[in-house]
Amino acid sequence: MQTPKFFALIIGTEILNRRRSDAHFEFISKTLIKHHHKLTGSFIIEDDPKLITDTIKFIASIPDSVLFSFGGIGSTPDDYTRECASKALSDGKLYTHPKAKEIIESKLGDKAYPHPINMAKLPKDAKLLDNPINGMPAFYVNDRFFFMPGFPQMSHPMVEYILSYIIDDGRVNYRKTLTANCKENVFIELMQKVPDSVEVSSLPKLYDNGWATTISVNSYDKKLTDSVFEEFINLLDDLNISYKIEE
Repeated sequence: MQTPKFFALIIGTEILNRRRSDAHFEFISKTLIKHHHKLTGSFIIEDDPKLITDTIKFIASIPDSVLFSFGGIGSTPDDYTRECASKALSDGKLYTHPKAKEIIESKLGDKAYPHPINMAKLPKDAKLLDNPINGMPAFYVNDRFFFMPGFPQMSHPMVEYILSYIIDDGRVNYRKTLTANCKENVFIELMQKVPDSVEVSSLPKLYDNGWATTISVNSYDKKLTDSVFEEFINLLDDLNISYKIEE
């Protein structure tokens, strides 16, 4: 895998109709930054099997994509994600995972039947993720597509584990940021010249005393990040525009 492109899929009609607030987007975006990655896209969708399948297929079609999916892996009739994951990524069938079956039976005993045991039915060749709260495992496919419960206290520790032990590539994303007292059009020509391997973003803001623009430069090459960032500083110095570098 080259540079991973991370996506969040948040499944839950109750979020869209405002019966429950989303707790995943802010967490996943901040956690990726902490691990020197970034979020490429995020989707919040309703509990619709075709929509879930199509969304997983779309994300999987993007080269080097990594999916964090939240919700829909339980045993109630509206938990479609296991089947949808198989349709999108495998042969469309579900198979009883021996270890998952063993865990569910050991945790629930006779209460594992008739419904909770269905959580052991997973896509072909799925691997398990430990659940730190109730022991009911989540799963992942192809070391890239991770399917977790909708409950943040269960899924968020799983995300930390995934980023630390499963797909950690050991690279560091070097970022430098400044805020200049000017409009963002000052930077357009320079931004057009930045190498493709460096990401530059601009965020303009209008205050009572005028415009300010925050410029963020980042890449996996420290020297290149420093060099490009220095070009922005030189431009501002040449134009006699004041700025502040963020620590």
